[in-house]
Amino acid sequence: MIEHDLKYCPKCRDEYRSEIEQCATCAIPLVWGAELAASAAGGASRQNRKGALTPDDHLVVISQAPLNDLKHLKDLLEAEQIGAMISKEGGGCASGGCAPKFQLQVRQEEVQDALQVLAQEHRRATVLAEHDATHAEAVFNTESEEAVCPACGFAFATTTTTCPDCGLCFG
Repeated sequence: MIEHDLKYCPKCRDEYRSEIEQCATCAIPLVWGAELAASAAGGASRQNRKGALTPDDHLVVISQAPLNDLKHLKDLLEAEQIGAMISKEGGGCASGGCAPKFQLQVRQEEVQDALQVLAQEHRRATVLAEHDATHAEAVFNTESEEAVCPACGFAFATTTTTCPDCGLCFG
């Protein structure tokens, strides 16, 4: 049974405590149990994935970033059996630029699955998956007597421009 508040390796499925970040066996980032359960629910589409790339595959760029960031994302995609490749974009020092640019590419037919994996990783890495966004649409209105902080949900008088609970500044 997958525990939502524990972490798991997406490749070997080993279970880890919540503070552990990387699988000791596979050396790839761990995912929360909730994410693993959600990806298991979408297992039908995972069964249709082709795995490693072949020379005949039509590839599409899904991300441009520094090489280290793309290596991490490529590992995540491959753990989900989505073939991925990092390539160097034209340019760099030879064409007058300073730093080479790198691209992450996947098969055209796996773009949606790959983007879903990247979105899950973004939520995990930014801790958005664990954040209560109930008050995210709150607006600080100086003409109102009371405001609700969009960051923490604390209600306070608009005579101050800083949330007394979390310190978010509205001035």
